[in-house]
Amino acid sequence: MPSKDLPRDVGGFIRDLRRNAQISLRQLAEQAGVSNPYLSQVERGLRKPSAEVLQQLASALRVSTPVMYLRAGLLEEKEGYGVLTAIAADSELTIAQKQSLSQIYETFRRENARHAEAEAETAKQAEAASEAAALAARAADAAAAAAGRAAGGPAEAPTGWPGEPEATPTPPAKSRPVVKKTAKKAVKKAAPRAAEEEN
Repeated sequence: MPSKDLPRDVGGFIRDLRRNAQISLRQLAEQAGVSNPYLSQVERGLRKPSAEVLQQLASALRVSTPVMYLRAGLLEEKEGYGVLTAIAADSELTIAQKQSLSQIYETFRRENARHAEAEAETAKQAEAASEAAALAARAADAAAAAAGRAAGGPAEAPTGWPGEPEATPTPPAKSRPVVKKTAKKAVKKAAPRAAEEEN
């Protein structure tokens, strides 16, 4: 967390960074591309620098631009910015050390963000592949059912295990020859009547 002795205004913050770097007001103004009187007013809190000027000052002082934006109130204090502010505020570190630490820290954060994005993309692709496989399976089932209907077979595709013989339908029971039996009875009854008529 930032030191309690750190100036709250961005001007005092810039002044302390400049003094720690042991460069004059004129040198910093030249490196940042601003006028000497303007920078003096910024350090005294009389002028509020723009985001572009803050970026130029951060580059000249070799600190992270988000640190400058945070101190100027242009950024909300989020995770990570507190670390950069603490690095910039540490009076026991040189400017070169602060710059190196800030760069290493930001490199780690960017690398972690890239890994998180890659993992999210992989998970998204796996989910899409799973959905595609499910759709393909449903389409195959529908095609099998349609083929079965066209062949006069069952309306749905068989659901047994692979290699398992399909169940053969039980043939309907054979009907007894009722017509032939009835005809024989009629012949037997008619035969005696015919004999009687002849006599």
